[in-house]
Amino acid sequence: MTQTYILSSDGELPLRIASSLRDAIVEGRLLVDQRLPSEQELAEQFGVSRPTVREALKRLAAQNLIRTQRGATGGAFVNRLSFEEAYSQQITTSTLLLSMNEIDFETACEARYALERACVPLAAQRRSADHLATMRAEIHRQSQPGLSDESFCASDVAFHRALVDGACNPVLSYQLAGAVEAMQPLMNMITFSARSREKIIAFHAAIADAIEQRNSGTAEETLGALASYTIDLAANVRARRKDKKA
Repeated sequence: MTQTYILSSDGELPLRIASSLRDAIVEGRLLVDQRLPSEQELAEQFGVSRPTVREALKRLAAQNLIRTQRGATGGAFVNRLSFEEAYSQQITTSTLLLSMNEIDFETACEARYALERACVPLAAQRRSADHLATMRAEIHRQSQPGLSDESFCASDVAFHRALVDGACNPVLSYQLAGAVEAMQPLMNMITFSARSREKIIAFHAAIADAIEQRNSGTAEETLGALASYTIDLAANVRARRKDKKA
């Protein structure tokens, strides 16, 4: 069925066409590896110009929903989107959402640890030797003398990423990509100057030990203690900043 968007402004046309095609992919009307109609056919279907269609296709390609192939058998094809490929988009979206809406520290911290705690029972049950090895390796890295704040923060993120991935649930890993990879750096940025690396390492070691022993209760309790410690650190940082301004 031909669709026309003659009442839309030129800037809205590519977005609306991309949205229509995306809906067709999500709803299964366009299947993985299926070739999309040509630019000319899409232009006629939507009642727009080929450059407008081309811009819409660029939007879909940027979201990894389609891929293009050259040659006689080329064209635009529905892509098979993997969770790994979607991680970066989830992280970028979460980072922008937090920064643009000025989410307060306590709200971000509450959400981030509540989501991670949901993974702990599964991680304790399903974690592999590789997940444990990654957690132990990051703990060792955090203990290295001379490690920069930036590297320590990156290792902190990697530790929690391994804990989440230990649940062996790609849907949870994807959903928590934003929580860990976006919220954790935000929290680190606020608290890194005040926190004790030794305490952070001790928390991490206790969590790793509990996960290795498949003791989800202790792991959840320790993660909760780490959350409380983080919130208290932020409060102390704000208090000191306020005193300096006074």
